Amino acid sequence: MTPINYPNGKKQESTLPQGASKAQSTISYGNRGMTLEEDLNKSNEYYLETGRAVIHKKPTPVQIVNVEYPKRSAAVIKEAYFKLASTTDYNGVYRGKYVDFEAKESKNKTSFPLRNFHEHQIQHMEAITAHGGIAFVILRFSTLNEVYLLDASHLISFWNDQKNGRKSIPKTEIETHGFLVSPGFIPRIDYLKIIDKMYFNH
Repeated sequence: MTPINYPNGKKQESTLPQGASKAQSTISYGNRGMTLEEDLNKSNEYYLETGRAVIHKKPTPVQIVNVEYPKRSAAVIKEAYFKLASTTDYNGVYRGKYVDFEAKESKNKTSFPLRNFHEHQIQHMEAITAHGGIAFVILRFSTLNEVYLLDASHLISFWNDQKNGRKSIPKTEIETHGFLVSPGFIPRIDYLKIIDKMYFNH
């Protein structure tokens, strides 16, 4: 096991992520307790396999600080740090458009804390939309098991309003400006259906 140092400075025992294997023809969704990331990764596998879209999770940048060479032909990573990602979680192509989004979860029932986001992510989404790409966030209220897709323009507006004391996005605002993504079986989170409504008028 390789010690992985997280941005908060705490060490945890973990193995580095392995490369994703080729999606199987039938994707199992037996585990209903999956995280938002796991649900999205499975959904993206389905999209790729069926030719609907090419969207992947960006790898988490890792800084290696200690490597040992027990054999001349092999290297063992003894210590590494997860670095703060510089952009968002997911990107790819759908219907000829560049797609870029962040995915977040919260146990709050009435609002979504803005502290879940970072300034560089907001700036990144602003740049994507300025160049004609599609940028949004997928938000899960885990306690309520509700998932919403919110266009980046609304997140940016709420983010900029922090100077007036705003610390979170009220759930009522997310319900008004966003779209509820109904849970499914395959794919588990069919967010492309929402993209069709929001950006392609389908």
